[in-house]
Amino acid sequence: MSETPASRKAAIWVVVLFLLGAIAGGMFGYGYAHRSVAAASAPMPEPERRAKRVEQLTKDLGLTPDQAKQLDAILIEWHGRLKAIHEQAEVQIAELRQKGRDEIRATLTPEQKPKFEEFLRKLDEARKRNNVK
Repeated sequence: MSETPASRKAAIWVVVLFLLGAIAGGMFGYGYAHRSVAAASAPMPEPERRAKRVEQLTKDLGLTPDQAKQLDAILIEWHGRLKAIHEQAEVQIAELRQKGRDEIRATLTPEQKPKFEEFLRKLDEARKRNNVK
């Protein structure tokens, strides 16, 4: 089964075109995915989020301007209350995290402690990067 030069050339072109298509598809897919993730991960500021919610409810429920104003005031009040609860919870979580770490440190040998501190440093960096409290 001897291949002719023309069929060999055609096969090479098919392979080259397939690879170029795969590369282009990968590049476009990567670009699209990262653009979508960046847009989705950018948090909307609270006043803007609240205004959208008031606008949506005004439209869906047919609120009067006075009702929309009252709704906005209610949302501001409740957001403040919820924020205070979240802040208290974050303080309690941080305290518990520290107590747990201290208990673990108490069980470690002097040789293990630096490795654990390095582990915690990396964990805290990852938590900060991911905006996890």
